[in-house]
Amino acid sequence: MEISKRDWKLYREKIPVWQENYMSCLIEEYITLLSAEDKKASNKFWELEKKINTDRHHPGVILNMSKSEAIYNIIRLIRLGVITYDDLADFSEDLQMSVKLILDR
Repeated sequence: MEISKRDWKLYREKIPVWQENYMSCLIEEYITLLSAEDKKASNKFWELEKKINTDRHHPGVILNMSKSEAIYNIIRLIRLGVITYDDLADFSEDLQMSVKLILDR
């Protein structure tokens, strides 16, 4: 499904903000992990490394910016909890309805 030029422009503007917000949440998780007093430093280090290596492939961190994939990326971001349906308020009704139809399946 192809999105409109307006929605594509808005999508490109919003993705960095959404990703920045998601990465802020990840950093809070890392801080909690590193602050755990019941774990040895070496365990925290290796657990953090594993988590970062996993997180760096998450769509909330890195995403292919393709117009043809934009709507599917939005759906993935919603399903993964990076954004909510409310984050689409500025997008066209067509895009919002398409996302809603696919999510309701």
